[in-house]
Amino acid sequence: MDIFKTTGGAVRGFRASGDVVAVLGIPYAAPPFGARRFREPAPAAPWSGVRDCTAFGPVAPQSAELPGSPVWSPGDEDVLTVNVWTPAPDGGSLPVLVWIHGGAYTFGSSAQPDFDGDALARAGLVVVTVNYRLGFEGFGHVPAAGGVSFPDNRGLLDQVAALRWVRENIAAFGGDPGNVTVAGQSSGAASVACLMVMDRARGLFHRAIVHSPASPHYPPAVAAATTREVAAAAGCPATPEGLAAASPQALVAASDQVVEAYRRDPASGSRHYDPSLYAPVLDGDVLPVDPLTGLATGAGRDVDLLVCHTTEEYRLLDAVGSSAKVTTAEQLARFAEDFGLPDGLVAGYRAALPDAPVLDVYLAVFGDLLFGEYAHRLVEHHARGGGRAFLSRFDRRRTGPHRDVRAWHCADIPFAFGNVDKGCVAFLIGGASSSADRDLARRMVRAWAGFATTGDPGWPSFDDSTGQAQVWRTDEDDEGDAPAAPRALWAQAGFPLLRP
Repeated sequence: MDIFKTTGGAVRGFRASGDVVAVLGIPYAAPPFGARRFREPAPAAPWSGVRDCTAFGPVAPQSAELPGSPVWSPGDEDVLTVNVWTPAPDGGSLPVLVWIHGGAYTFGSSAQPDFDGDALARAGLVVVTVNYRLGFEGFGHVPAAGGVSFPDNRGLLDQVAALRWVRENIAAFGGDPGNVTVAGQSSGAASVACLMVMDRARGLFHRAIVHSPASPHYPPAVAAATTREVAAAAGCPATPEGLAAASPQALVAASDQVVEAYRRDPASGSRHYDPSLYAPVLDGDVLPVDPLTGLATGAGRDVDLLVCHTTEEYRLLDAVGSSAKVTTAEQLARFAEDFGLPDGLVAGYRAALPDAPVLDVYLAVFGDLLFGEYAHRLVEHHARGGGRAFLSRFDRRRTGPHRDVRAWHCADIPFAFGNVDKGCVAFLIGGASSSADRDLARRMVRAWAGFATTGDPGWPSFDDSTGQAQVWRTDEDDEGDAPAAPRALWAQAGFPLLRP
């Protein structure tokens, strides 16, 4: 029978395929609402009997409606859940991979179809995917009052609680709690980088996979200013009492209202281009230091690190309309000024892309600023701090009669999960997968499984002298279509922390 005993009680899953059993929507912490709202995650209440875990749990409060995924409804409270896929329902001690989804710290869930863990489980891993608090509930700053303080980075604390659940329970699903890899993409990848330098997460995982990490981290003053903006939009005081009196849906709507105001105002600074209100807060407590600084000083040296970025990250954000259009030289200069980019950096990109329109130059710079360069820096800083790191780039592209599909943000994840034949990923990969795509997916699944099992993805670790990286392509790709980013420009200028 597909019944497993956890610290909270017995759970029942279902056969996903062959010998793989999926167990969905298992609570790892109590619902973070009511008296527990804006607090650290608390233990889930135990249950009697066998809990049916054959459907995903509710998603965290958000306004996004993603294809194929559950939609948040006010009143859905049991949002802190994990899902498990195991190929060893009758016991074993297999390597474990824990997945943290992305979504700008504001949307998304572990229930997205492209995060189905079946293929990775068939490759020999016990796969765990995690829901955590998003938006203001997870990353909004709540000021202290009356001697009572509220933690920043509650979403990160949820992730730590999920990793503790894995340590205490995964053996029941055939997983080895002493061989855990935590993986993520975009804001999920940045979360993983944060976990690597957090004392509270130390010892809970042994390897890390980081795809397209998002670079922003905000100081407390910026987080506090965002709270005041959101509170004003919600019509409540920016106090613990005022924020608690505003419903989760009210704060979601207020956050969306603030974002829209930035989008409409070209004079609003860096947040105009692709507003992201929330990010990990450098609070000196939960997150004691930004990941680059922490890794360079050896904070994560005992954790092997595998990093990947796509070669044309920001093309996706432009394609879905979440990014401001920059099409003139004047707008491009304003963009550089708003982000505090050093003199000569944009000119260097224009020289490297001599025939490209202004929009393409802007997308290349913005993609490297937010994702690509930060990915490289994580690898370099981790190696500098004494850790072992591996670098890779995803450069699979498609040219079709209706539109080009670039090597853009998120396109690598269906391949790494082995889910290129799921209909929900057609937009990301440009339609139905080909035999070459399925071969690439098998190779990427094998790399993830190898790294999670032994720490070896199949290519040499990063060395400053060579900067060697694995490049993921199919035999249908033209190797010359995506020019390498002019990294020397960043090296000469330094890498600015993003500022709102």
